[in-house]
Amino acid sequence: MAERTSTGLLSMMLEPTPAVAMTLPAEVREKLAELELELSEGDITQKGYEKKRSKLLAPYIPQIQGVDPSLQIDNRVQASSQAVLPVSKQNRSRAANARDERFRSDLHTEAVQAALAKYKERKMPMPSKRRSVLVQSSVEACTPPDTSSASEDEGSLRRQGRLPTSTPYQGHSHPTVEHWFNRVIQGSSTSSSASSTSSHPGGRSITNTTTHAALNANATATALADLMAHTQLDNHSTPPDVTGLSERSSLHGERLHVASVRGVSLNYNHHTSTMETADGVPVSSRVSNKIQQLLNTLKRPKRPPLREFFVDDFEELLDVQQPDPNQPTPEGQQMSPLQGEPLGVVTNWPPSLPAALQKWGTTHPKSPCLTALDNAGKPVYTLTYGKLWTRSQKLAYTLLNKLSSRNEPLLIPGDRVALVFPNSDPVMFMVAFYGCLLAELVPVPIEVPLTRKDAGSQQIGFLLGSCGVTLALTTDACQKGLPKAQTGEVVTFKGWPRLLWFVTDGKHVAKPPKDWYPSIREAGNDIAYIEYKTSKEGSTMGITVSHSAMLAHCQALTQACGYTEAETITNVLDFKREAGLWHGVLTSVMNRMHVISIPYSLMKVNPLSWIQKVHMYKARVAVVKSRDMHWSLLAQRDQRDISLSSLRMLIVADGANPWSISSCDAFLNVFQSRGLRPEVICPCASSSEAMTVAIRRPPEMGVPPPGKAVLSMSGLSHSVIRVDTEEKLSVLTVQDVGQVMPAAVVCVVRVEGTPYLCKTDEVGEICVSLGCSGLAYYGLPGMTKNIFETIPVKSSGVPISDRTFTRTSLLGFVGPDNLVFVVGKMDGLMVVSGRRHNADDVVATALAVEPMKFVYRGRIAVFSVSVLHDERIVVVAEQRPDASEEDSFQWMSRVLQAIDSIHQVGVYCLALVPANILPKTPLGGIHISETKQRFLEGSLHPCNVLMCPHTCVTNLPKPRQKQPEVGPASMIVGNLVAGKRIAQACGRDLGQPEDNDQARKFLYMHDVLQWRAQATPDHPLFLVLNAKGTVASTASCLQLHKRAERVAAALMGRLNTGDHVALVYPPGIDLIATFYGCLYAGCVPVTVRPPHPQNLATTLPTVKMIVEVSKSVCILTTQAITKLLKSKEAAAAVDIKSWPTVLDTDDLPRKKNPQIYKPPTPEMLAYLDFSVSTTGILAGVKMSHAATSALCRSIKLQCELYPSRQIAICLDPYCGLGLALWCLCSVYSGHQSILVPPLELESNASLWLTAVSQYKVRVSFCSYSVMEMCTKGLGSQTEALRLRNVNLSCVRTCMVVAEERPRISLTQTFSKIFKDLGLSPRAVSTTFGCRVNVAICLQPNRLGKLAEQGTAGPDPTTVYLDMRALRHDRVRLVERGSPHSLPLMESGKILPGVKVIIANTETKGPLGDSHLGEIWVSSPHNATGYYTVYGEEALHADHFNTKLSFGDTQTVWARTGYLGFLRRTELTDASGERHDALYVVGSLDETLELRGMRYHPIDIETSVIRSHKSIAECAVFTWTNLLVVVVELEGSEQEALDLVALVTNVVLEEHYLIVGVVVVVDPGVIPINSRGEKQRMHLRDGFLADQLDPIYVAYNM
Repeated sequence: MAERTSTGLLSMMLEPTPAVAMTLPAEVREKLAELELELSEGDITQKGYEKKRSKLLAPYIPQIQGVDPSLQIDNRVQASSQAVLPVSKQNRSRAANARDERFRSDLHTEAVQAALAKYKERKMPMPSKRRSVLVQSSVEACTPPDTSSASEDEGSLRRQGRLPTSTPYQGHSHPTVEHWFNRVIQGSSTSSSASSTSSHPGGRSITNTTTHAALNANATATALADLMAHTQLDNHSTPPDVTGLSERSSLHGERLHVASVRGVSLNYNHHTSTMETADGVPVSSRVSNKIQQLLNTLKRPKRPPLREFFVDDFEELLDVQQPDPNQPTPEGQQMSPLQGEPLGVVTNWPPSLPAALQKWGTTHPKSPCLTALDNAGKPVYTLTYGKLWTRSQKLAYTLLNKLSSRNEPLLIPGDRVALVFPNSDPVMFMVAFYGCLLAELVPVPIEVPLTRKDAGSQQIGFLLGSCGVTLALTTDACQKGLPKAQTGEVVTFKGWPRLLWFVTDGKHVAKPPKDWYPSIREAGNDIAYIEYKTSKEGSTMGITVSHSAMLAHCQALTQACGYTEAETITNVLDFKREAGLWHGVLTSVMNRMHVISIPYSLMKVNPLSWIQKVHMYKARVAVVKSRDMHWSLLAQRDQRDISLSSLRMLIVADGANPWSISSCDAFLNVFQSRGLRPEVICPCASSSEAMTVAIRRPPEMGVPPPGKAVLSMSGLSHSVIRVDTEEKLSVLTVQDVGQVMPAAVVCVVRVEGTPYLCKTDEVGEICVSLGCSGLAYYGLPGMTKNIFETIPVKSSGVPISDRTFTRTSLLGFVGPDNLVFVVGKMDGLMVVSGRRHNADDVVATALAVEPMKFVYRGRIAVFSVSVLHDERIVVVAEQRPDASEEDSFQWMSRVLQAIDSIHQVGVYCLALVPANILPKTPLGGIHISETKQRFLEGSLHPCNVLMCPHTCVTNLPKPRQKQPEVGPASMIVGNLVAGKRIAQACGRDLGQPEDNDQARKFLYMHDVLQWRAQATPDHPLFLVLNAKGTVASTASCLQLHKRAERVAAALMGRLNTGDHVALVYPPGIDLIATFYGCLYAGCVPVTVRPPHPQNLATTLPTVKMIVEVSKSVCILTTQAITKLLKSKEAAAAVDIKSWPTVLDTDDLPRKKNPQIYKPPTPEMLAYLDFSVSTTGILAGVKMSHAATSALCRSIKLQCELYPSRQIAICLDPYCGLGLALWCLCSVYSGHQSILVPPLELESNASLWLTAVSQYKVRVSFCSYSVMEMCTKGLGSQTEALRLRNVNLSCVRTCMVVAEERPRISLTQTFSKIFKDLGLSPRAVSTTFGCRVNVAICLQPNRLGKLAEQGTAGPDPTTVYLDMRALRHDRVRLVERGSPHSLPLMESGKILPGVKVIIANTETKGPLGDSHLGEIWVSSPHNATGYYTVYGEEALHADHFNTKLSFGDTQTVWARTGYLGFLRRTELTDASGERHDALYVVGSLDETLELRGMRYHPIDIETSVIRSHKSIAECAVFTWTNLLVVVVELEGSEQEALDLVALVTNVVLEEHYLIVGVVVVVDPGVIPINSRGEKQRMHLRDGFLADQLDPIYVAYNM
């Protein structure tokens, strides 16, 4: 996987052959070096670089016979390490521009290239962005699916791009060029379809999705055709919708009320160029190309063999990956603990560190202790031991005696004190640290907080708080630089305790009196200092170190490193913690050494500074990280006059990072000629908890030679050590970190579970037991026990000794010669499907893919997130500012291939962010835990995202297999045996005999109106309010009758009886009067929502369509709308010449009263009710006179409506129950209706509730969209409403009219918000109706004086269902709050005369209680059928008259098209029967069949909306086999890409589904009809026709 080597660096660059290299003229070599530098800095493109380079080298390179010239470029082999090209270019401050130093390895680069060469270029659909999100757009550049079926070998030789490297040094002793070519050719000529899946556990191809094999053309076509065969789509362009409010409603966050009808093809000017897919779906080429490419990258799922029967245990067990029987297992002996050499006792070692300071400060006061440098590298100040001693004493005295609060000393010995010193001021830090030790205070060194929002700064605050820190020491300059509050004091940072800041500069400290001496004791077990450490999760712990451990560690380091008195040491590390503190502040004082401290800021300006200081001060020891070695390689011009011969030890503090070996080798290569001896490089391994664990001893100690191991990556992923050869692609080369520390005992234990000792060939966590490790995590006893008090046991379970061990969080093993090898850290460990991967290794692989061209300064973060019970790998990289969209997509796809090939693991998400965006650690690295946190909360703001859930999520539950259906008889027997009853219920009986007389009189609505006009002429029936809340118009019985007569008179001469008349009116009395006018004249009214003047283009075609489909011969409307229908603007949208007769009813002439029409039978058609279903189909249903009066009667009985009642209606009057309540019920029951047109709420949200309060209304009806307007628009205004005396305590019941599952969260929010205005929490209830029957359930909560007897029935009940069972059409009740639970509210009490049964959608048989099935309804007010333009009654005949296949086969039922279930509750209704509750789950047409299971879109949408605060609305649909999720982004566009991963995660976690496409759009794009229902099919059509103008479309691989 990752090859690194110390014998030389191969790098894919054009290089002359060894012989030629020797003979290149100096100026050519100089120019080559400059070129390379330009490339590494990004001053020149890769292409330009190659061009210039080949030009320079052309004269010197012989053509290799018969090899593609592009391949010759791929070699750079040197004969010997002497053939180093001196490269020069003045050193600009550009160290950081190189590839990330930790992961430099040219050999690994080769490996990655070879791996990539195995892949044929696979085309993946590029995500598309809106222009405003793009810097450079790439939308047009989408690539067609790769259908070439040519042989694999042709393309395989062309390497996909050469790798620039950032170090121009050669290796030595490498195989010849030809050998390398042969390897490349053999490696890549194998067919790419033999993908790397076999290396996955189980050896079988990973569920259906390895993306390697490109399907050839025929296969692609067949696969697509197969996929498409499962979807029926209408091949129609999409005219607009009937019910849309169609103007952007300001309250809905600008949501567009849709205009769309599917399924009727009208030829308005639709000449857009669309292409069609296999079964004729019109799609725009861009979207379809991309989806087809996506489908090409996914293989069809293999069907698992059928099981004998379906085990209904609801434990949809996730597919647990079975371990591969062939995977490597450890075979060695059990290891035995490794003992370090004894700690030699040296007579003059001091009894404690303060004692050492006192000794040197008094006996050698002039001896230099520490030299500090400025940013130019000039020494600023040298602290002598005498100065350190006196200044520390002063500070100690001041801290103990001069600081007080309320006459009490502020600090007493043992208190913790924060040390806040910048990296550039080691002198002040050292004085403060030793001052605290002398005062017996506990220093807690931390980073300087620069802003209130530093990554991790809050965690540091928690640490300070838990340590009880009240005082912070700092320098004058630093204190001035901290952010201040208005008072001039330093601000309190987020999460920090209140601190007093004390400046330790000379003028603030007092000289102690002559008789004051600090108490200097022997080192005991009390705490000396606390070092902070950040865990993998980002929390900060304080590690306590005792005085004795601090001293013992200094002694052990002194012995291991052979430190002697007065040596000079150069320290590049952070002096506040870890090795920088141990060597540069503590051990140095014990041995009176002189430390040259190199600040990080100087390294940034001059990466060579530390080498120059070694040379200048003849330093014997240098403490560095591999990063510092790598940086110094980049600045070569000034290397000439340097000698490193004085070094006896170059301590590599991060030698435990396996990737440090390449820096060490490259460094040695260059500086060997400058006096650096190979044996002085001493890698060491350490951790904050255990301090130094192992270190390679300096050569004079007579230790065995250093070791190097080449290990198989796949072995390591199973924690097994298998030695491999460097020829392999997936190997990891590691160097040893020397021997264990003196007096230490080291063992290696299993990472998880009981700490068993590992076998000799097994990787585990290194544990160490010695007197100088940390004591504990401050204030965290539980974690302390796990880490600091581990007791390793043998395989027999016996502890290996009575000592406790400290876990080091280093993963490794003990190799030959008792050398310790480290292969990774616990922090970077990612366990995916049981295999272990190291984040650093994955970073190295990603960086080897054309890094210079692409990744900004090599900044890549790799971490894992837990999704669906497994870890998933996420890679986040900063891209260079000049990277184009094409480049980034190209790079991303190749990184995926490289990681898959080398590590055999899939990447779940690859995100690119703009340069310099990722949170930084104090020294400029990437703050991984903070990055992960931002990724998970959706605040990372990437500019490119590629999700690959299909390839790496392999543990989804197996798809459900449909079982052969059970026969009818066994169904009934089965239910009987199970004690379940057949699921059926009915409302109370309609036929009370005393009503008969009246029932006959009330058979026709126009008769009722005439009778009321005579009996109670002045009784008020209607009152319409306008937006101001004033009465716009009213009508009494007589007034309504008179107006209806005038309309009838106008119609009678012109129309025949039975003609259809379109009524195009705004909500109001006119609409009601003309409705009755039509009935008087014997015509059939069709109510139509008028077009919106601001939005004619979308709303007018809908009007036109209803008029045509309903075959209306005449349009009745107002004067204003008549003008509108014939206007110029209208002509642009529809053909205005083809309107039927338009009658303006504003001022009709008075004619003599007409003869009112009497229908011959009640079965005759009374009116047509047109509406658009949620699936976008325009359907008109026929309502007969009998059904109309039965509907009114049923509602009257259920809601107990009498002439004395008032009800408020805030619904649209054009279809369904809204139409019935506006136009019919008041006339039938005689109650007064207060009508509030919902459109008026847009300008006055409180209109409806104010009216309810003003008229003391007991019963009110509204729609979900009205409820939403009230909750969103009035949520914060309840106080203002109360001051206006709005009181809702009068409301007994408020019913939401809907054709969908009750929206429980909305109704609860509504109740909660308006509880303050007196609304009873029990008042809100829901209703259910649909096309075949507009009112099946209404839930009037207890009303009137009959409430005590319970006439109106019980409260609506809420149940919680197991969502997983629901997917299998089973209803399983669970407790509230249990996982996967879905709350469902009863849809209302079944109306009188209505019978309901639950039937199986396929067998048409009755189902038992608590099975999910289709709701069938039988009642006198069912509609009589669809009225359609094509006369396709046959198609829908069974919707209106269908019979059960067994059981009661006589009753005629209507199919509602909704899934639901019945449940008998414990409550009783009026008749003493137990109450049957009907629960509606969702529309059958809307359900998604995925993986053999049935999903309801609303459930997925609810999860998605919850996943991020900026998601305003969401809709899902399927396209072929892909789940498409459309989310509306309510926030800045930079958040768009954050949503992709969150949406994918939540749908995987909660629904076990992989999202195929995520589309991010603006608010208001998801179409919604007037009932507030989403029109998903319309959205789907818009998506396929590329009409959504999305902000971003992500295609998940």
